[in-house]
Formats: sequence, structure tokens, C-alpha cells
Amino acid sequence: MNSRPDAVVVGGGTVGAWTAVMLAEAGASVVLVEAATLGAGASSRAAGMVRAQGGTEVAIRLGMWSRDFYLGQKDRYPVDSGFAAQGYLMPCFTQAEVADAHARIELQRSLGLEVEWLDADEVDRRATGLAAGVTMGGSFAPGDGYLEAPRNVLAYSVALVDRGVAVHEHCRFTGLRVGPGGSVAGVHTSDGELQPGAVVLTGGPDLAAVGRAAGGRVPAGATRHQVVITSPVLGVDVDTLPMVFNVASGIYWRPGENGGLLSGMSNPDEQPGPALDFDWDYFATMRDRVELLLPLSRGLTVRRAWAATIDYTPDHLPILGPLLRDGAPVGGTVVASAGGHGMMWGPGIARAAADLVLSGGTEVVDVSDLGLDRFDADGRSRLAADPIALPFPQRT
Repeated sequence: MNSRPDAVVVGGGTVGAWTAVMLAEAGASVVLVEAATLGAGASSRAAGMVRAQGGTEVAIRLGMWSRDFYLGQKDRYPVDSGFAAQGYLMPCFTQAEVADAHARIELQRSLGLEVEWLDADEVDRRATGLAAGVTMGGSFAPGDGYLEAPRNVLAYSVALVDRGVAVHEHCRFTGLRVGPGGSVAGVHTSDGELQPGAVVLTGGPDLAAVGRAAGGRVPAGATRHQVVITSPVLGVDVDTLPMVFNVASGIYWRPGENGGLLSGMSNPDEQPGPALDFDWDYFATMRDRVELLLPLSRGLTVRRAWAATIDYTPDHLPILGPLLRDGAPVGGTVVASAGGHGMMWGPGIARAAADLVLSGGTEVVDVSDLGLDRFDADGRSRLAADPIALPFPQRT
């Protein structure tokens, strides 16, 4: 292991891996340390939804940047993440949701996103699979899409090798050594100490533990998310249907493998914490909701089902900024979290984190309010939460 690299990246998920790739592309020598194996956590279990239809400027910009990154991978890397531009429909079921959708569309269009409002009649006319008359309309972005999580792990694994990143799996991050000037002087790992110029701390649902090991506090939590893939839908080509997100219910679906449907769901009433067991009772509740909205899903059997522990932040927004110790920033550190949106925002978060290491600033998104200093001692954020997110817990 190069004990004096330009940068160390902690974590081999979507955010950490693409950050390491981007740092190496800028000419930096990079060591990536991963406690398990690349993609062993949520990155290999995600549903792969990629949308720019966010509810805040930060979410929209990160979604657009990441979507464009996936689209351009074929020209940059030996393997791409397999992004499919499917189109994403976000239906409304109340007048309040309609009003919120129109306000979001105005913001999204002002930032350059191609998005349109479909009234209820137009939703019924289009081949969406939704039951006639069930919605009051919805927003639709034709460029939103999805990728398969294992393909993304393959893509960034190959890119790490291709760009010369030194990847050390089964190597645990155990702490930071900070010099007299308040900047990082050493990175402790289970394989020995490194003395980089900078360190990027990622970790998804384990980010809080990474922060504690580094001597700081990161209000990032962990919670269960469930995904199912059904048997094939007979008589319907699911690849012609848009993805759909019922925000209020916290459930979405998209084309799945072998002609089936993939749907994901989170329980807003569940206590946060790591969980890999599948909750069949909650799935039954969500299945009833999907069958009501999407009649073609009735009678389909479950071919595959899994639960993953995913990360979140209390305001559903990313973290991009230095580690804080006793309220003071540690020089040479960047904490990077996609707040539960690793596939959707991961590349944009990675680009911003790499930029912060290389130049201290980034043009991807305004990070002035995205640091750890926005949280109080109880983990409450001063920022309004992004309203277009899974029903994540409000506290860590």
C-alpha cells in the first residue's frame, strides 16, 4: 500500500468509488479502503432509480448531473452502468399534490429539466398501465430512468482499475490523526497508517460509525428498504411503461428482469436501524396499493425479494463538507453522503467531493449549506427537507 497517496477514500460504494475514480482522473494518487468488498452494502442491492425530478434545487441539480454522467459513460469508461432512459411519472391523488407538482415543475424547468404536466385525461390516454381515472394527473420527465445496481458496481470496479486507483478490500478505516494545525495528518486502517494529503469519508448506512471513528459526529442514519421482482406480465411489454413513484405511499415501480415488474418500498412507521430481513406483512399492504393503481400487476407472483439497509439524512439532503471536531473543520477532509440516493445522486456527489479535495469548490451544486454545520447537537437540520423522497425517518 502506498503510504503517502494524494488522497484516501473511505468506502467502496457508489459515492466512494466514483469519487476515487474522479480524483485519479485529475492525476491524484488515490488509495480506496473498503471494510468488506466493493459494492457489498446498499450499492449492490439498490433498485437503481435515477431521476432529476427533485423537490429542491440541490436535488434537481444533482439528479441532472448524475443522469448526464450515466448517459456519457460509454465514451469514458470500459464498462457503463447500463442506464435506461425510461421516463418517470409521479402521479397526484389530491388537490394539494397537484399544486405541489405544479410548483416543482416550475422550479425544475427553470433549472433546465425537461418535464411536463399530464392532466388526468392525458395520463389515461397514455400507455402507463395505471387504472383509468385513478389519478388527478402527474408530472412526467422523459429523461429519467434506471440502471441495474450490480452493473453499476461492475462499472465502477472496472473504472477504478482502469484509472489506477489502489483498491484495498477487507481493510477497515479505524481513525484519523490530526496534526497541530488542525489538518489531517494520518489515516489509520487495519492494514496500517496512511499519510495522505486529503481524505474523503463515505460509508452509506455506516457513515455515522465512520464519523465516530474519525472523531466527529455525522447525523446519517440507516433504515430498511424492500425490493421485489415479479413474474412476467403476460400480454404487456413492461419496457414500454414509464416508471411510477407514488410519493405519499413511498412506493415505486419500473420494468424488472425477464418481463416482470420491480417495485421498491419503505415503511414510514418503521423504527430506523440496520435491517436485512424482508417484512412480508408490510409488503402485503403495499402490494394491495400497487394492484389498485396498476391492475396488470394483479396475480403476479414474487420471483425475487430482498431487503437492504440504506442510508438517510434527517433532511433527506446530501452531506458535502469537512469533518467537524468540536465544531471546528478538520483540514483536508470531506464527508460525502447521498442521503439515501446513491444511484440517483452518487456521481454528482462524487464529482463535488473530488472537486472539494482538488480545488476547495465545485460547480456541480452550491455546497455552502450542505456541510455538517447545518445540524444542531440533536441532529436537526436548519434546512427544509426535500419533499420528493422515500419516507425516511426524521431523526437519526
